[in-house]
Amino acid sequence: EVQLVESGGGLVQTGGSLRLSCVASGFTFDDHVVGWFRQPPGKEREGVACISSIDGATYYADSVKGRFTISTDNAKNTVYLQMNTLNPEDTAVYYCARHCPVPDHWGQGTQVTVSS
Repeated sequence: EVQLVESGGGLVQTGGSLRLSCVASGFTFDDHVVGWFRQPPGKEREGVACISSIDGATYYADSVKGRFTISTDNAKNTVYLQMNTLNPEDTAVYYCARHCPVPDHWGQGTQVTVSS
C-alpha cells in the first residue's frame, strides 16, 4: 500500500521559513517523481514543486521559484520542501504526492499559515 505522510506545517510570520517533510512507503521511492502541491483557502489545488528521485531534475511553480527548494533523501524515502521568505499568499494545505504533474497518490496534507 502506497502511503505518504507529511509533517512540518505550522504558523509562521511573513518572511519566515518552514521545512516540510514527507515520508513515503509502499513503493520504490528512487524510481519515481514526487512532488508538493498546495490548496489555498477557497482555491483549487496547484502544483508547487516536483523532483525526480532518478536524476534529481526539478520543477518549480513561478510563484515559488527562488524561495522554495525541493529535495529528497532516497535512503530515508523522504522528500522535503524548504520554504523561505514566506508570505500570506503561501497559506495553504500542502500535500505530498507521487508523480507529477498528475499524481496517483496523495498524503493527508499539512497546514501552513503565514501571518502578516
